[in-house]
Amino acid sequence: MSPSRNSRRLAVTAAAAALLTVAPLGVTAAHAQVTRVRQGSATDASRASWSGPAYTMNGSGGIVTATMTKAVDAIRGGTGAIDVVVIAGSGSGTPECDVITPLAGVNSCTTLTLTAANDGNNSQVNTDIRNAEFVYFAGGDQCRYVAWKGTALEASVESVVAKGGGVGGGSAGHHVNSDVVYDACTASTTSATALANPYDRSLTFTTGMFRWPNYAGTINDSHFVTRDRMGRTIAFVARAVKDGLVTGGKAWGVGVEEGASLYVDRAGRATLSGPSAYVVLGDHQPEVAVSGQPLTYTGVKIWKLTDGQSYDFANRPTCGYYLRSVRAGVPDSNLYSGTPVTDCSSTPPPSGGSSYAEVEPNDSRTAANDISGLTYPATVTGDMKSTSDRDYFSLTLGSGQTLTVNCAVPSAYDADLYLLSATGSTLTRSVNDGAGTDESVTLTRTASGSATYHLDLEAYAGSGTADYACAITKS
Repeated sequence: MSPSRNSRRLAVTAAAAALLTVAPLGVTAAHAQVTRVRQGSATDASRASWSGPAYTMNGSGGIVTATMTKAVDAIRGGTGAIDVVVIAGSGSGTPECDVITPLAGVNSCTTLTLTAANDGNNSQVNTDIRNAEFVYFAGGDQCRYVAWKGTALEASVESVVAKGGGVGGGSAGHHVNSDVVYDACTASTTSATALANPYDRSLTFTTGMFRWPNYAGTINDSHFVTRDRMGRTIAFVARAVKDGLVTGGKAWGVGVEEGASLYVDRAGRATLSGPSAYVVLGDHQPEVAVSGQPLTYTGVKIWKLTDGQSYDFANRPTCGYYLRSVRAGVPDSNLYSGTPVTDCSSTPPPSGGSSYAEVEPNDSRTAANDISGLTYPATVTGDMKSTSDRDYFSLTLGSGQTLTVNCAVPSAYDADLYLLSATGSTLTRSVNDGAGTDESVTLTRTASGSATYHLDLEAYAGSGTADYACAITKS
């Protein structure tokens, strides 16, 4: 949580106010009206395609112009202009748009302040979001934001990324953009509290909201060094692994310091602007993670980034980290710096393959998520949000190559796996019966040249936000 946005200033700077439209979007007796403030052009930018996705992950609520400018330029491909929407859960000012609107390549910036969960279904709100090329979640209270899970707003934001736009956020807005969200819906925890009892009431999580490409298995944290949050992030990671909130038994905490921002490009490479950021990997079960007992978690891997340094989320490194442990709730000293166990500057980080989290909508061959650019072996994750959900992924296979896909299906539903040709013909399928039953297919391309294929994972019975995980190899 970040209380700073509750005192957002009321004035809009003259530089940003070439055009400003303030409009209430509806009011009921139960809650305050949704407000909409648009700055810049009154007409949306429009073109056939965009060059993202691109992301900004900020350690505090404000815009960091260095990373915002990179995101704008990446999405527009160096030409034209984009529309930006800022989503807030409280306040009455426009501090983010005041900074964004004057940037080169910005056509307009609209601040939408939503004060109730059902505001996520407001038609004008969703029209504004879908017409935008970048959505920024402001600081405030991430518990308000996760309340929009399952509303039209969730799918609208996903559609922006799917068309080549981008998304970002600061403080609470940074939290909501990770795969697992620390939602702070009962209270905001501290490192001391989380390490003393990783199942304290203040540690609550939301899953199944946003899953951005290359960002699977992550848990974001903000105000990282200033508020001494390394300890609680280690506890978050331990909980995610222990409780199965992530797939593959690994969770990555992403802590960004105040005033810092990670710009994540379409290839999954995150580059830091500002003081520091940390990636905290738990790749094994915690030794002790039990309600009412202090945490013991040894051998946690930590990467520290300083200004200009990068971390590749698509091909996550296996070198360059230092190790820290927590024993009986007591962390090692000097959590925020250490000597790397291995040096990536002398030995390039080995490729462990890519990870990719599905981006809805991808329920047809024409809307398939393109995974042809991944490094293989690759892992693709997603879920069956409804009993009629279908997830499509497209890839290419060369002459003589063998494709093997093994999908681990959670116990919440029964899903079937199909491998289709470019025209939609079923080439092979796996339709094992029973919720939680895994599926696998394999195919060798004997024809000359390369061709496009589609993976189709379909809900057969049941649904849920628990992730399936498909391991994909080419040989």
